[in-house]
Amino acid sequence: MVRQKIITFIKILKEKVMKLILRLLVTAALVLLIANFLPGVYVASFGTAVIVAVVLGLLNLFIKPILVVLTLPVTVITLGLFLLVINAIIIIFCTYIVGGFKVESFWTALFFSIILSILQSITYKILGDDK
Repeated sequence: MVRQKIITFIKILKEKVMKLILRLLVTAALVLLIANFLPGVYVASFGTAVIVAVVLGLLNLFIKPILVVLTLPVTVITLGLFLLVINAIIIIFCTYIVGGFKVESFWTALFFSIILSILQSITYKILGDDK
């Protein structure tokens, strides 16, 4: 009985890890793709794009909720549009953390975050990995 539960747990864990790796690789590929088409965004290599994907994931996990709570009144007044500004700020934070990744201005970061979000949604829907 216990052995069967451990085997089931390992299978579920393996599936979750594979989904996470897939999401990181998709995000890295999209970051690289957007950098090739959007002026003002520079990514040195695919390895740098993978690091950007990991750092963006961590910033979205730990920093973004704090920013959302601190700016809740502004977000409510703007009917949620201020969340786009928060996403741009997260991108700018990422440029300071990751060497080889550069976004030249706030507006470029804003467009980058919008395009990345849209492309991620489309890609995850196609892959069947949407939340």
